[in-house]
Amino acid sequence: MRRNGVCYDVGREMLEQNWRPDFDPAAVRRELAIVHQDLHCNAVRLQGRSIERLDLAADAALREGLEVWYSPELWDHTPEEMLAYLARAAESAERLRRDHGDRVVVSVGSEVSLFSQGYVPGQNVLERLAHPRFREIMMSGQLNAPLNAFLGAACRTVRATFRGPLTYASVGFEQVDWAPFDFVGVDLYRDGRYFAQYPDLLRRYLAHGKPVANLEFGCCTFRGAEQLGGRGWEVVDFSTMPPRLKGDYVYDQATQAREVADLLGANFEAGVDATFVFTFVDSAGVDLGKLPLLAELGFDPDLPRYGLVKMFFDGRHGTTYPELPWEPKESFRAVAEFYGRHPPRSDRPASEAAP
Repeated sequence: MRRNGVCYDVGREMLEQNWRPDFDPAAVRRELAIVHQDLHCNAVRLQGRSIERLDLAADAALREGLEVWYSPELWDHTPEEMLAYLARAAESAERLRRDHGDRVVVSVGSEVSLFSQGYVPGQNVLERLAHPRFREIMMSGQLNAPLNAFLGAACRTVRATFRGPLTYASVGFEQVDWAPFDFVGVDLYRDGRYFAQYPDLLRRYLAHGKPVANLEFGCCTFRGAEQLGGRGWEVVDFSTMPPRLKGDYVYDQATQAREVADLLGANFEAGVDATFVFTFVDSAGVDLGKLPLLAELGFDPDLPRYGLVKMFFDGRHGTTYPELPWEPKESFRAVAEFYGRHPPRSDRPASEAAP
């Protein structure tokens, strides 16, 4: 692999809730230094809605020596609104590229058919996933033409300003026309439905003849989480207050660490160019003003999370990094060990050069 990476949330927003309400620039700079120096990453995927936050984190990451995969995300909006947003993001990304050299890659979207309006009925991703015709629509292929029309327009919009390489974070059922892109991108988790087929799925993306980036994959922190993959968060019933587990799930860091290491190995063996483990810090929108609610939970709040570090929401700080409100998990050490044993290749194919 040429890019050993991790996802880093600067504040994704869903249902009017910011997933990282407490955004401290000093902590961001420290965490990105840890990503580079202690996790042995040479790349980071920055995800979030605020262009200002993305810029701050990108500048810090680039100064630290990381390659930045700049992933602006405007969820639950129309294609027209997204194109206007991407035009602004492209201007910022180009400034970063000029200031720091050709170490910026832009993603023009993340699983657009799920997280945007106009493809599957529903005002948000939860309504779309619950729609009775969701699977029928997904399997019919009717999403592909409008999706590729949008992605083509998105590439033209971004390339009008940004002079670096482009990718897109696709989801498995989307059939993307990769011609306008420099990297084939996918958010490819693994679950119990296709454990044995996972290497074949990776090779399907390699068949396009362009470098492949697995832009998002990981595992939650409970026994059996590897069977759910990207749907691990579904074990919590958020319709109750406080939220409750839907079954008898046991908090277990070893499961997460083992699955993340296995996934890294599978991507490495398949020949994937870039891997981005989801995710470094997973605060998942916890509002620090609602701490009394956390005390009423009947389970560890880290259980349905993908983070490589365990967040503390009660004012505590960790012991490994006393200045930060978290402690590395077993998965943190698993990623650091894997990337330490598999340093990134330094050669870069000519196909990555942007037109």
